[in-house]
Amino acid sequence: MRRRHAISLLATSLSLAFSVLPAFAATTESQRFHQWLEAEWELTLQRQPILATSLGDPRYNDRLPDTTTAAYRAQAKRELQQTLKALAGFNKAKLDPKDRISYSILKLDLEQDLAGDRFPEWMQPISQIGGLPNFLVQMGTGQSIQPFKTTKDYDDWLKRLALAVPTFDGTIANMRAGLKAGVTQPRAVMEKVLPQLTALAVTDPEKSLFWGPINKFPDAVGPADCERITAAMRKLLAEQVLPAYGRLLAFVRDEYTPKARTSTAWSALPDGKAWYAHRVRQSTTVALSPDEIHAIGLQEVARILGEMDGVRRQVGFQGDLKAFFKHLNDDPKYYFTRPEDLLAGYRDLQKKINGLTPKLFDITPKADYEVREVEAFRAESAAGASYQQPAVDGSRPGVFYVNTFNLKAQPMFGMETLSLHEASPGHHFQIAIAQEDQALPAFRRFGSHYTAYVEGWALYAESLGKELGLFTDPYQWYGRLADEQLRAMRLVVDTGLHHKGWTREQAIRYMLDNSSMAESDVVSEVERYIVWPGQALGYKIGQLEITKLRAEAEKALGAKFDIKGFHRVVLTAGQVPLPVLRELVMEWVNSRG
Repeated sequence: MRRRHAISLLATSLSLAFSVLPAFAATTESQRFHQWLEAEWELTLQRQPILATSLGDPRYNDRLPDTTTAAYRAQAKRELQQTLKALAGFNKAKLDPKDRISYSILKLDLEQDLAGDRFPEWMQPISQIGGLPNFLVQMGTGQSIQPFKTTKDYDDWLKRLALAVPTFDGTIANMRAGLKAGVTQPRAVMEKVLPQLTALAVTDPEKSLFWGPINKFPDAVGPADCERITAAMRKLLAEQVLPAYGRLLAFVRDEYTPKARTSTAWSALPDGKAWYAHRVRQSTTVALSPDEIHAIGLQEVARILGEMDGVRRQVGFQGDLKAFFKHLNDDPKYYFTRPEDLLAGYRDLQKKINGLTPKLFDITPKADYEVREVEAFRAESAAGASYQQPAVDGSRPGVFYVNTFNLKAQPMFGMETLSLHEASPGHHFQIAIAQEDQALPAFRRFGSHYTAYVEGWALYAESLGKELGLFTDPYQWYGRLADEQLRAMRLVVDTGLHHKGWTREQAIRYMLDNSSMAESDVVSEVERYIVWPGQALGYKIGQLEITKLRAEAEKALGAKFDIKGFHRVVLTAGQVPLPVLRELVMEWVNSRG
């Protein structure tokens, strides 16, 4: 069942974020630093207009840079180098303590992005878990980040969509270059891309998902504009956009997939071992080797299996743990038969959990969230759930997406855990609180670099269920263990696939043997790790560190330990590497000791 943090589709690398240092008439080093960060964030929004849209800033809703070109990549590298030079122009020792943290984080971000420039990510622009062709449709349905409330909104979208057309040919050119260089996605996962593209490459504009906003014009758009926009959209789709989808589909089907690699390991790619090591470090933010991570995963899997067996004994199941897994998979009483019932269940949990969070938190986001079904066109290959951040101006709530494609992958006993992870107090708390904290520089409020922090927090949030008053049903507690087991298995499987030479089938078998997950869900998970190596490692590594930090703080402070204060420190850090989070927590401990 599981999830992919949706914000990762919106925010691209900070490599486009900064350029040379402007001149300011500030009196202190920190004031100069703040002014520079503010000016450079404005450049970030101009260069990343989809990020601006996702944050509710409408100024660039008609823009879409062509990120597929060599010129774009060269400019991005120049900007990285310029920014590092500009950053070095500040005297870190003269900055305020909080600004020194921002300086260190930004320096690490930029250095990692520059180190990653050697790896040709651009040769693999699409996979079964996403890419611009899918994301364009999400925006164009009118149910995502692109607004469709006014005539200007519709005109902005017409301009943006027209700018997307060249990116399809650029995508084809980059994938063709990948074929020549031996840098392709595995054939097994590209076969999952074909049904997605087939569903999008229709020829009738009115049967396209892009037609959704045309069917539902708001009252603010007058009759004459409705007629004009409808004609323009029909022409754009028929003559440019849908043929571009058709070209991409034909290329992927006829040329790319048959020649795609049969291996799955990232280490099988040119420079693949170094590439995977880079991804591991980016995801975890700590100096753990793949072998060390693999060993941690094996240990955690064994521990959690023991706790699962304890639940089996508690509920009086007659049979071993594998039989219990099969029972949980096969018995229909653990599954909804209608998507609307699953969604209603999550909406009920939203109300319940919102009433419980004051037990452990004295800080909550101003923004709310809504529960929404994953769109049908991407549901088959999408994660079981995901979260999309709210607009900063309050015009759009956060979204907890639930995938109803396969209800057998959404057991009732996993609902409390999944809600805690994706919504409150998991991703919704962490992301929305950071966005709303105007004391943080923008790149720490809105960035998405640190999987170990973001996903580590969400997994830690799952562990708070009992303290909040949830998990009173042993099956719901089993659901918590099942989700934790997924994250532990990820440590084993991701490193197994990309470092130890595991096959796709070996990874699938390992997960089936050590969990009650549906096979369809296991396959989706394994194929996600295949095309997104390293990312899945951040969850468990981050959760283990946050849990360890809490234990250390409790031991050091004794009766002075305040759980609400601890959570406030972690949630108001912005997005930070784990070593920086440790510094912040220890600073808080020392201030109270």
